[in-house]
Amino acid sequence: MSGKTIVLDANILIRAVLGTRVRELIFNNAGAVNFFAPDVAYDDARKHLPGLLTKRGIDAGVAMLLLDRLENVVKIIEVEVYR
Repeated sequence: MSGKTIVLDANILIRAVLGTRVRELIFNNAGAVNFFAPDVAYDDARKHLPGLLTKRGIDAGVAMLLLDRLENVVKIIEVEVYR
């Protein structure tokens, strides 16, 4: 991997689940860019996604699995690191 690093927030994680463009950008560039997100970003995404999914009529189970899959590419940064 290169020295390029991008830190994502909860909004971007949610966009990666709800849409295709952000998700494709992440997965297509995973070999060239290190992606990270604070643990609270994942917590916030897990908190807000169910309501957004219900409004859009999207199966929450499948979507939440996708968020879990993102953790393989967008690594979690624990609070002890960024405190």
